Amino acid sequence: MADIAGLVLPFFGLIFVGYLTAKFARNTAGANAGDAMGWLNIFIIYVSLPALFFKLVSKTPIEQLTRFDFVFASMGVTYTIFAFVFGAGYVIRRNSFAESTVQGLAGAYGNIGYMGPGLALLALGEPAAVPVALIFCFENVLHFMVAPAMMAMAGDEKRSPGTLVAGIAKKILLHPFILSTIAGVIAAFLHFQPPVPVQRLIDYLAQAAAPCALFAMGVTLALRPLKRIPAEIAYIVPAKLIVHPVLMYLVMSFAGNFDPVWVQTAVLLAALPTATNVFVIGQQYGVWQERASATILITTVLSVATVTMLLYLISSGALPGDLFP
Repeated sequence: MADIAGLVLPFFGLIFVGYLTAKFARNTAGANAGDAMGWLNIFIIYVSLPALFFKLVSKTPIEQLTRFDFVFASMGVTYTIFAFVFGAGYVIRRNSFAESTVQGLAGAYGNIGYMGPGLALLALGEPAAVPVALIFCFENVLHFMVAPAMMAMAGDEKRSPGTLVAGIAKKILLHPFILSTIAGVIAAFLHFQPPVPVQRLIDYLAQAAAPCALFAMGVTLALRPLKRIPAEIAYIVPAKLIVHPVLMYLVMSFAGNFDPVWVQTAVLLAALPTATNVFVIGQQYGVWQERASATILITTVLSVATVTMLLYLISSGALPGDLFP
């Protein structure tokens, strides 16, 4: 357990350091704080995390990059959780279609971009790189499609169908994480290795990805204070932090003969707290913004305990890689 604490405490500690820094430095930094945070996010999204994805995927045998059975199983679980939380909000709580959509994303859309790569690689090693990349790319493609499509059904999407489809395609095709993963797949297929100076630059940038992303996440949480706790948190939190990883484990064990590290990676990513992008989506459509922010903060704090317990179960062998060998 001490080893798990040594892994988890520095990881979540970086988020906490970012949170405290934003709390104490906001008054002295003034308007420039927002600008600096914006540039840090740009560095993370457009430079360091893409470098990490390219580095890991480009070194992977091409046959591992085409495991669509793994992708379909993972996406099926995530959108089962989405449907469950959406249905609870729309049918039981009588929320609007748009509010229920954001709630569904809060229950199913984990922080797999900022938290996923760093934690999975630290806990499970480089064999976790490919499942992380596959889950991230395909899950984000679906999220980019589902959110505007559902908002269009709710009547909150003001764009024409053609503009809507073009906007979705642009988000998918030009997202830096997806572009870097595609570049990595091409490099793996061609057995391409960058020149040593270029590879060294990629390594430096990739090493900065996890600490910068976690620090930025802490700052983001600090700048979105807890103002309103939604009643829906009573089922969103267990759906995200407990039901999602448990169902992922059962389905991955049943669906195919996957490498144990792949199963454990999928479960670990499913256990992550609600993604900060859920707040961005709520803000974009003017729906459930404050409560989305509260959900992100609450699930992040509680995930310290749930993710730690999951990592302990994995490391102790109490959670085998395949429940149905």
